[in-house]
Amino acid sequence: MSGPAPAGQADPARSAGTELVWYASYGSNMRMARLTYYLAGGCPPGSDHRHPGCRDPRPPRLAVPVMLPGAMYFALESRIWTGGIAFYDPAAPGQAAGRAYLLTAGQFADVAAQEMHRAPDVDLDLDLAAVLRTGRTRVGPGRYETLVLVGHRGGVPVLTFTAPWSLADVRPTVPSAGYLAMLAAGLREAHGWSPARIAAYLAARPGAAGAWQAADIERLVE
Repeated sequence: MSGPAPAGQADPARSAGTELVWYASYGSNMRMARLTYYLAGGCPPGSDHRHPGCRDPRPPRLAVPVMLPGAMYFALESRIWTGGIAFYDPAAPGQAAGRAYLLTAGQFADVAAQEMHRAPDVDLDLDLAAVLRTGRTRVGPGRYETLVLVGHRGGVPVLTFTAPWSLADVRPTVPSAGYLAMLAAGLREAHGWSPARIAAYLAARPGAAGAWQAADIERLVE
């Protein structure tokens, strides 16, 4: 997952020191506009939930496309999206497409806290230290309360959050058209993939596989 900066250009992660981390999103936060609500606060279109935002609302220093070892799948049911939502199993075979944002450790902690339905005013310092030391730590039993160290990029840790269970432990759930459209927009924005490639990727994810045809997802992209 590591990659050098282009010739003649300083690596912002390496030069900034250890206070920075990469936050790897594999779901709706692949869209920069969506992540902005977690950083700066506000109510996203189509939602009645207002995010308090991070204590440091600055935008990411950098955003890069990444392929994470493991699998993305859809499970449970979202009150907002009315269908399965994205989870990540780092131990499953395959690769999960994502987008990594270079944030401060405090910003990552505040984004994670909001996904955990906690106020971004309680530091997760001990939990961040634990995941950096052991590779995985549970903050709580909730759906996004498990922190995972995916790897390193430019010497900076790549972190994400997911459920405490594995793909084999849960029954996949069919995602809604609106949620797939959001993920498709994020994949196009992050990776620059064609509609056909985006549709093929999403249609093969557990939960969508067998319930959504690639051609139908491609229409959502277009």
